[in-house]
Amino acid sequence: MMTKVGFLPDETSSFVGRRAELARLETALATRRMTTLIGPGGVGKTRLALRAARAAADRYPDGAWWADLSPLYDDALLLPTVSDAVGLADHTLRMPVEALCEWLSDKRLLLVLDSAEHLRAPCSHLLAELLTTSPGLTVLVTSRQPLGTRGEHAVRIQPLPVDGAPDALQLFEDRLRAGDPRAGLDAPGDRAAAADICRRLEGIPLAIELAAAGIGRHTVAQLATRIGTRFDAPVDAEDLTASRLDLLADDSLWPRRHRTLRTTIGWSHELCTPLERLLWARLTVLRTDFDEETAREVCTGGPLTPHDVDRALQGLVAQSVVQRDGTRYRMLDTLREYGRMWLAELGEERAAADRHAKSFLGLARRAHEGWTGPDQITWYHTVADAHLDLCAALDHLLAQDVAGAQEMAGRVGFFWACCGHLSEARGYAQRALDAGPVEGPHRTRLQWVLGVAALLQGDFATAEKYGALCTAIALYDHDDEGMLGATYLSGLTQLMNGDPAAALEAAERVLRMTETAPPDGGPGRRATATDTTSEPTASEPTASESGASESTASEPGGDSAPLESAHRLRCRLITVFALTALGRLTESGRAAAALRRSCERGGEYWTRSYADYQLALIALLQGRPEASAVHARAMLAGKHRLRDSFGIALGLDILAAAIAAQGAGAQAARVYGTGHAYWRMVGHPQRGTPELGPVRETCELQARAAVGDEAYQRAFERGQADNAEVGLAAALHSDLQL
Repeated sequence: MMTKVGFLPDETSSFVGRRAELARLETALATRRMTTLIGPGGVGKTRLALRAARAAADRYPDGAWWADLSPLYDDALLLPTVSDAVGLADHTLRMPVEALCEWLSDKRLLLVLDSAEHLRAPCSHLLAELLTTSPGLTVLVTSRQPLGTRGEHAVRIQPLPVDGAPDALQLFEDRLRAGDPRAGLDAPGDRAAAADICRRLEGIPLAIELAAAGIGRHTVAQLATRIGTRFDAPVDAEDLTASRLDLLADDSLWPRRHRTLRTTIGWSHELCTPLERLLWARLTVLRTDFDEETAREVCTGGPLTPHDVDRALQGLVAQSVVQRDGTRYRMLDTLREYGRMWLAELGEERAAADRHAKSFLGLARRAHEGWTGPDQITWYHTVADAHLDLCAALDHLLAQDVAGAQEMAGRVGFFWACCGHLSEARGYAQRALDAGPVEGPHRTRLQWVLGVAALLQGDFATAEKYGALCTAIALYDHDDEGMLGATYLSGLTQLMNGDPAAALEAAERVLRMTETAPPDGGPGRRATATDTTSEPTASEPTASESGASESTASEPGGDSAPLESAHRLRCRLITVFALTALGRLTESGRAAAALRRSCERGGEYWTRSYADYQLALIALLQGRPEASAVHARAMLAGKHRLRDSFGIALGLDILAAAIAAQGAGAQAARVYGTGHAYWRMVGHPQRGTPELGPVRETCELQARAAVGDEAYQRAFERGQADNAEVGLAAALHSDLQL
């Protein structure tokens, strides 16, 4: 269950020393609204900021939130990245900065922006606006230089002390044991040699970690000798390695220590095999964490075979160039920066970008195909987590392969719409359409994405326009899936505009038009949404009400009907919504139960959650509030797994109404307040089809009547003030307490 407020990355290695710095930061965060940790790359700013934020998090009722800016190559995705970091999934047509300012305006939270040096001006401008409009906001930034924001308090981070303090030596020993638990500084002379290494490296944490990773190929004494020789040698002005690493330096901050770090990185690079160096360079095209499969797809080519990629990746992990966390890998920004320089020198930037775009186009295809299936949740999260890489791939394809960009924008658009990335979904779809001619399903899909994004933003006129365009194009192309998708878009627009009869007529017609025989050629036809044969009536309990486990086609007695496409399931959902809006509740209940069973059979959660939502609404309208609450909680559990804030907001409203109808006024008020917090998260006042208005009004009247206005208001305000996920966790408990 969800109880944590905020998000901070996990610490995957030991934290050494820094007691004085942590004390300074504790004071700064308590007394200053903006603090920036400044220092050269590798000095430990990120680890220190993370430890300080974790220590201070409990002081912020709305949590501590982390935004890693290192993957951003420019400021185009700065606002979406920060909005994601604080839990905002805006569904409106407002300017993103306006939505973010409003979202943070009444919150007391800590926002950490990590690695902001390459976006100093846009970050400074954004933070100036946020700090002006959000009096409860505290900001902690890490950067190689101050941002220059008014009121900024800069804290310079020094390397670890190496004389008279054990911190640097302790870090060296910790990282040594992390690489090999049997390793240590027990041999005669090892501790003195290690201390000499730390002095040579001037206490710079990243340099020490890289040096410790070199043990295994050398003894500690040999390593001390090699480092001493390297640092004592004069720098050759013609040395390409030195000139390349000079680019990492900032002469205004510790020029000598920058030379120390760049020499250490260069030395680590020399310790790598040629294939490890090539992989180091090629991996830098990835914006976010990656797995082995992605590394193979993006980096294989020429001398690097897939097997070589696997072997070289483990070599980079052993040398601390790449960090591993379970099955995921990442590269520190300073080392990625160095690898990008090598990539440019090798003349491989275009080839690497081509492979990267091809890999993520393949991911988009697989995710699109896997939407209706048992891995839907996994694909949903994969697409959400790969957002920055998908955007980078799309930008490259728009410049180099328009057809690929058009396909990709269409295939990820619905994922992005569900994730709350409506601006990106709409923007990339429009750019792809504008980039050149596109025919067939890709054109229909792009226009469908545009229409869905507009609909979710409340732009019904644009949604209606693209629904009509999609219908005409799908008819011309004889594209059944396009027709089903277009009917979903047009039908939902009609429902939102208060015309359920038109939505029902169109959906039923298209479902009949696109019926197909079962794959085995046997008798029968695919069931439509309004089939009622052998389905339970709306008053009978479904599996979710009775607590029975879900059945699948592979289980005894499971339904062996063919799986249906995502577009067909969504089109059936329109008929359920329309029947409910028309007051044909028994038919709607049967259709919703049939739809839910079809979704269960294929492992589909998105449509299934809305079938649960409709079952909750139907039960409430039929005077069965207990059953309504069961269905509402099932819907909320599904929407939480999908991180669908818009769906969660709808579900909380229905759950509050079901609880109010049972006479539990205070509990209903608290759930209703949490619902309002989610509506704020998506930037809308309460949304939904027109018949929901009276349901919400009745809910509030019943709850107020049960406990009185004063108690209702207290409970409502508590729900509204709760962190959204904490409030949702409470609502999902059937024994909700105040």
